[in-house]
Formats: sequence, structure tokens, C-alpha cells
Amino acid sequence: MAYNISTQMLSGLLSCAPFFLRFAMKFDFHSHTKASDGDLTPTELVLRACNQGVDVLAITDHDTTAGLAEAHEVAKDKPLTLINGVEISTRWHSFDIHVVGLGIDTENQALQTLLAGQRQQRVIRAEEIGARLAKRGIEGVYEAACQKAGAAAVGRGHFAKVLLDRGLVNTQQAAFDKYLGKGNAGYVPNNWCDIETAVAHIHQAGGIAVLAHPARYRLSNKWLRKLITLFSEVGGDAMEVVLCQQAPHERAFLQTLCEQYQLLASVGSDFHTPGRWIELGRHLHLPEIPGVWQRLGLEVE
Repeated sequence: MAYNISTQMLSGLLSCAPFFLRFAMKFDFHSHTKASDGDLTPTELVLRACNQGVDVLAITDHDTTAGLAEAHEVAKDKPLTLINGVEISTRWHSFDIHVVGLGIDTENQALQTLLAGQRQQRVIRAEEIGARLAKRGIEGVYEAACQKAGAAAVGRGHFAKVLLDRGLVNTQQAAFDKYLGKGNAGYVPNNWCDIETAVAHIHQAGGIAVLAHPARYRLSNKWLRKLITLFSEVGGDAMEVVLCQQAPHERAFLQTLCEQYQLLASVGSDFHTPGRWIELGRHLHLPEIPGVWQRLGLEVE
């Protein structure tokens, strides 16, 4: 079958070609398991990554490295390179900002002490969220969220799942928009560490500090630049520029910022649960700029 491609269309395709290199290998430097707020066990996540053809996967659970030992045990006889990671919650002005650590030493005591403190803050916050929702007539949410969390530290994601299960919202995002997000009945300000502390501890553990999903914080361009400036000034190494669900203009804008601030690029699905739109390794084409994969010593075929 023959296809007619106009000169204009061909020109457009060629102009986009150098923006993202189409490598055969799949990299995903941002994913979650049941060790934090993901729905899959570390074993299930590794097996899913293999089924999706992912070659390199970083598990980056929120404020914990608890799932990594199990994941490594499963991955050791699989065609998958597993990268030690973590996603540290931080506070910047009134915003919750996440910093991913890649290639970390999970035995580093300073890092583990910080993460333990972060998890304790999650417990305190969760208790208050439960109390505030109870005052609005939504009883037993804290206990149900703890059941969802299991051995993991309970977080807002677990509350969102409970609210979804009870039919109070149609999606987990709606739970944040209606109950858990800023300005709503179940919102409780956090007491996370600052960005500089997170970056310093990642570096102490031999890791690469990555600003996670910078376009998701709903910042104006002015404030986004302020955030990236601060992140760079305190020693941040990289920023995520490619996610699964993302408009081409957003990727282009983030790549431009990445280059302007002389940061490395990273790509990640931020996978939490099997779904229609977000999948391990999906649409995570490597940008044609220096990236974390090079710092980690990974070969790109």
C-alpha cells in the first residue's frame, strides 16, 4: 500500500527527528511499588517491566528504599538493569516538591536517617488527615488507609484509594481535587525537609539528584524558573523532561530549561498502578542532550 506524504508533512517530521533519539532500549527512571503508594509489589513491578520490554528501571518509592532488596532478587536473572532509587518529599515555599535520587547506596546511614524522619512525618500527617475528614462525616478513613498501606508508611495516595473505593470520587486525582489537595477539608500541610537537605543526602549516598516532574507543580513559568534556579544552586544534578503523558510543547520547553540550567535530563513514567495512560517505559524517548543514563554509566544501543 502506498502512502502520500506531503512536502510540508515530511518537513515537519524531519524537524522533529533530532529532538528525541529513537533508541531501541527502554529506560524508566521513576516508578513505585507497594513499599510506598504503588499498587504492585516489587516482584510484580520487575516482572511487568520485563514484559513491557524495559531494559533499565529505577524504583523510586516515596521516602523509602524498602522494596529494593526484593526487586534485586527477582531482577538478578532477568534481562533488566535495576537502579537503586528513592523519591524524597520536600517543601519549598508552599509547594510539595519531589526530588528523585538515582544510583544511591541504600546502606548509607545519613540517608536512611533522613528517610526514617520523613516516614514519621507521614504518620503524623496521616492521623491529622483522618481526623479532619472524620469531622466532615467521613469516618474510619485513617484506619482504612493504613490497611491499604500495609507495611508502608501511609500517605495521601492511600487515602485517595479509600475515597475512590467508597464511591466518594471517580478517580484518585479527584480525591486530591475534592478532599486532599490544598484548600480542601483533608489537606494538612507537611513538614518535609527542604530541597537542599534532600540533594545533600542523595549526594552523600553517592546518588544523582533529579527534580521530579517539574511541570506537575502547577507553577507559573516565573516560579518554575525560580524552582529550577534554586535546585541548581544547591547542587541538583538533573531534571525530568520526559514523562508518559505529555504534550510535545511541554517536552520541548522542559528540554530547553534543562539545557539553560546545565542540568542532565531524565525520563520516567512515575508508574504507580496498571492503567490506560501510564505504563512502564511508554513514550520515554531519550532526549538528544546529556542525561542521567550517561552519569550512571549505561550504554545506549
